[in-house]
Amino acid sequence: MFKKMKKFGKELIEEFQKDDVPVLASSQAYYYLLAIFPMLILMLSLLPYFSIDSERVMGFISSNVPGDTADMLRENIVSVVDKPSGGLLTIGILGTLWSASNGVNAFIKAANIAYNVEETRSFIKVRLISIGLTLGMILAIVVAIMLPVFGDVIITFVTDLLRLPDSTVILFQILRWAVSIIVMAGVLMALYHIAPNEKIPFKSIIPGALTTAVLWQVISLLFSFYISNFGNYSATYGSLGGIIILMLWFFLTGIILMVGAEINVITSRHRQSKHG
Repeated sequence: MFKKMKKFGKELIEEFQKDDVPVLASSQAYYYLLAIFPMLILMLSLLPYFSIDSERVMGFISSNVPGDTADMLRENIVSVVDKPSGGLLTIGILGTLWSASNGVNAFIKAANIAYNVEETRSFIKVRLISIGLTLGMILAIVVAIMLPVFGDVIITFVTDLLRLPDSTVILFQILRWAVSIIVMAGVLMALYHIAPNEKIPFKSIIPGALTTAVLWQVISLLFSFYISNFGNYSATYGSLGGIIILMLWFFLTGIILMVGAEINVITSRHRQSKHG
């Protein structure tokens, strides 16, 4: 078992170096930065119709975004959530979707390099895939926000209606978080399955998707802790500190996504050699 893990780790390092993952992560970070604001506007413009309080949204974002970045986004987030904009959901939706999908489009290019395939799909098809995956990510994020916010209300209503025992209520409490995680994991698996120009079976995608999900949570927490306690970027970069932190976080996110893709490639290769 240890030998297999050591061999797998060696292959992962070789793929990491061969594909120059830090460079791919850097290019993704640039496009993620350009895409995050239109994506946030598009996502948050839906929330006022669900009567979600802006402070609850800020609480969710603050717990998932490192450092002073949430404070930098606060004014725009509160403005969009508290004031529904029908025009954005009609006239501006295509332009906003196009801009928001640039981040996923950058990942598609990076994933093709990781999977060692050339892009043969048409520009329109690739862009439509990017937009579809972006919408899926937005849906997952909205669900992740709504379940914790409305979970207690739904559980109380069902409990009073059906007179459920306390043990069942605890189960529902666990399930509402589990559903949120499952939705996010589902979108991540779709990203790894659809994005590259090579269809890898879902069985080979699961290890990379799970690793990415765990690593992203751990590294986000560690990075947030580092920024809060050691990295005084505001003193060095002034008002640009929030942007620098966001770029670094996107860079780490890009590396984690690529590590997941490389794990999928190695897992698929092992499965093919085993059955071949």
